[in-house]
Amino acid sequence: MNNPPELRYSPTHEWAKLDGDIVTVGITAFAVEQLTEPTFLELPAVGKALTAGKAFGIIESVKSTSDLNSPVNGTVIERNETLLEDKAKRRSADLSLVNDDPFGKGWMVKIKLAPGATLDHLLTAAQYDAQLASEGH
Repeated sequence: MNNPPELRYSPTHEWAKLDGDIVTVGITAFAVEQLTEPTFLELPAVGKALTAGKAFGIIESVKSTSDLNSPVNGTVIERNETLLEDKAKRRSADLSLVNDDPFGKGWMVKIKLAPGATLDHLLTAAQYDAQLASEGH
């Protein structure tokens, strides 16, 4: 799966899509391949302030547990509830979306950018591909 050229990427394998001052965040296809099959996801509450480069959640698989790092400074305004278990509604988490559509329906959080925050520090698709190649992937 190619990394969409319109997205920006963090060195820790999160992607960011800017729409106005809202950034949608998920993990890359490479990250999904490394995890194999995600089994649990922990995302921050709506309203939580995030700092670029700092962990905002956890994703677990049968192979490992990994931090999810925020690519930008801002505040969570939405999270992908489909990916989370909801005991009150007796709904189980559907993490297959992360595997099947990591750049689409498998998005994780939407963040309202902090004043002055940009995506300029993030990698382009070409730079991210070069990082993966330099790491032997």
